[in-house]
Amino acid sequence: QVQLVESGGGLVQAGGSLRLSCIASGRNFSTYTMGWFRQAPGKEREFVARISRSGGSTYYADSVKGRFTTSRDNAKNTGYLQMNSLKPEDTAVYYCAAGARLNIDYSREVSYDYWGQGTQVTVSS
Repeated sequence: QVQLVESGGGLVQAGGSLRLSCIASGRNFSTYTMGWFRQAPGKEREFVARISRSGGSTYYADSVKGRFTTSRDNAKNTGYLQMNSLKPEDTAVYYCAAGARLNIDYSREVSYDYWGQGTQVTVSS
């Protein structure tokens, strides 16, 4: 069992930056792929980024590529999402997620086993 807690959300002006953190409780954090998703008001939750168990491989949605960076520190049981050059359309609740299975598509919500409660990110124009 893994519990995930996100932090770092807030209000920022367009062009600004935020760093989200996702702290995992439980054992074997390094055996989970970590993902980030977001849900804007009135829209479905969408994939943002994912990072492999070792941190050696990352993948991003086209909408955030070049602006967002995901990383992890397995020694601290923590994942991160660095968000730069934020735009009003990035406004959403951001969720981290963890999945244990191998060789599946981690851009899909169903691939993940555990989810955090979400943290609000609001970007003003």
